[in-house]
Amino acid sequence: MTTDVLPSRAAVTTAELVQAAADGDGQAWEELVRRYNGMLHTIARSYGLEPSARGDVVQTTWLRLVEHLGTVREPAAVGTWLATTARRQCGLVVRNREQERPDARAESIDASDCGRSPEEQAVARDQDARVRAAFRRLPTADRRLLAYLMDSPHPSYADVSARLGMPVGSIGPTRARCLARLRHQLASVGINSC
Repeated sequence: MTTDVLPSRAAVTTAELVQAAADGDGQAWEELVRRYNGMLHTIARSYGLEPSARGDVVQTTWLRLVEHLGTVREPAAVGTWLATTARRQCGLVVRNREQERPDARAESIDASDCGRSPEEQAVARDQDARVRAAFRRLPTADRRLLAYLMDSPHPSYADVSARLGMPVGSIGPTRARCLARLRHQLASVGINSC
């Protein structure tokens, strides 16, 4: 498909663009990127990802389309395909980030065990493991908010709002509800959080 056949890319259907891009038409590919790149960035932003992680998600999503361009079952629904792929990629990034955080904090806790007896260290490690397990049982949104609020240096509510897409006025009440759920989880594993 050439530009002679498709004088105005805006009038071309998405299915035609996908087919043309699969056939090697660079302009068709550029039009697909023009149509859907903003949506992909919006999806990545909604997950609270940093700009570099958002860029990686968007780039990986486009790479997945390149890899599957000739086998997309419904070329007219490529926008939905891209959105689903971006959400899955964001989910992977968020899960990986959440899995890394508790371990990093655990290492810093273990580093302060120097003055404790071996028994005290074992009890502390057991309690730390139970706290991390209780934290992991919280809903994803709770974990994201609490983990971000625990970052050092502590972020401002404006930063939290921008990063997580929450109104500033709802952060405090949401935080209180998250902490109540965490206290409930801690009580269920035998830790009195007062």
